Amino acid sequence: MADGSGPSVAKRLFADYETRPAYYDEMFAATGVPRAHCLELCEALDRMQPDEIAAMQALAERSFLHQGITFAVYGEEGAQERIIPIDFLPRLLNAADWDVVERGLRQRLKALNLFLADVYGPGRIIADGVIPVDLVRGCPQYRVAMRGLDVPHGVHVALCGTDIVRTNDGFMVLEDNLRVPSGVSYMLANRRALKTSLRNLFRRHHVRGIEHYGQLLRQTLAELAPPGVSDPCIVLLTPGVYNSAFYEHMFLAREMGVELVQGSDLLVHNGIVYMRTTAGLRRVDVIYRRIDDDFIDPLAFRAESQLGTPGLFYAYRLGNVTIANAPGTGVADDKAVYAYVPDMIRYYLSEEPVLANVETHLCREPEELAFTLDNLETLIVKMVGESGGYGMLVGPHATPAERAAYAEQIRKDPANYISQPVLDLSVSPCLAANGAAPRHVDLRPFVLHGSETRLVPGAFCRVALVEGSLVVNSSQGGGGKDLWVLSS
Repeated sequence: MADGSGPSVAKRLFADYETRPAYYDEMFAATGVPRAHCLELCEALDRMQPDEIAAMQALAERSFLHQGITFAVYGEEGAQERIIPIDFLPRLLNAADWDVVERGLRQRLKALNLFLADVYGPGRIIADGVIPVDLVRGCPQYRVAMRGLDVPHGVHVALCGTDIVRTNDGFMVLEDNLRVPSGVSYMLANRRALKTSLRNLFRRHHVRGIEHYGQLLRQTLAELAPPGVSDPCIVLLTPGVYNSAFYEHMFLAREMGVELVQGSDLLVHNGIVYMRTTAGLRRVDVIYRRIDDDFIDPLAFRAESQLGTPGLFYAYRLGNVTIANAPGTGVADDKAVYAYVPDMIRYYLSEEPVLANVETHLCREPEELAFTLDNLETLIVKMVGESGGYGMLVGPHATPAERAAYAEQIRKDPANYISQPVLDLSVSPCLAANGAAPRHVDLRPFVLHGSETRLVPGAFCRVALVEGSLVVNSSQGGGGKDLWVLSS
């Protein structure tokens, strides 16, 4: 339920639904008329009896509960394991809109991979003055150990989850997630739940399929195997059961049909990575790691790490194993470096970006620091290396005391912060106590890059469940809904 108040629906679903001109509504035009590609779904849902809708919402929630589709939410009382909330009402995207998103994502990932190859190689983009050297090499996610290293097939980022929002001005990229992007399992789980409940509507809308994502992921990883390996042994490396996304790690290993391993399940001998099995040691060729750089290998990165495998990075440097994504990709999704992605696209591809960036102020620049401090009440301020909605100030929702305290933090380390305007994120109907109500949404599509770039026509559509809230992150209590990309 969008407001967590239970599945009771007292009247026709859209009887009290109100559109607001400030926000692009994914289902209704500003006049209140359903958009053309949403008309049939809107009318069908509105004809359903309230108890029928409530029953289907409850069925979807039970499905998630029985499958253990969980995520850890971290707060003052520590980590709490919770079921990912699902909203029963799908969001629809027509073929023309998806074409824009897809072209923009393909273009962006191509530029980001070229950027990573460059900054760990000749550094042309730095030498040509497109991006400041200290912004790149001073980034905590920049790995000196990767300099001069030829990654397998030249691919640094094999998997990317890009957050996209829509306003009345169109689609924009909010951030790139290039380290260990999560959420794809929720995209697939949402689809399965909705397809079960709305089978006929799903079929009539000619919704494009996403169910083959696991096969595409495995194919992509196999293509990145070391040269000469035709049938690679692929494993998914997890930090373990205490990781917030452990459910997803299990889910994806099962979808791909590969082993789920922890660092202690692997060993390195003579520069070769092996997996311990009941039948003895088995050589590993490709590691899909869901563990941060710092913890991959205590001999190469953080010595106190108990999660990784000693010698793993040495084997990687020798080219005997592929790690996806490559270590050091975080330098390209740093929130300050993000501001330069449109310039990267122009520099490497000689093209204009298909998808715009959100206006971003780098507090490392004195003028932009002053602007940020003078306008905190209207801005969202983020720490450059954080993700998941942590360390963020939403100026309009903060108290004067909270803004003052945050300003002190910014002054102490300006380079660690960026600011952006509060966006009028689009809204989509969600099930609430008295029918459908608009809630803010975004999209996280997942892009794969091996010998070619692939993406399934879908995304994890995140929802800010609380009325008026702009925070859609699962780690901050957001939920999800299914995205239907239509064939026409």
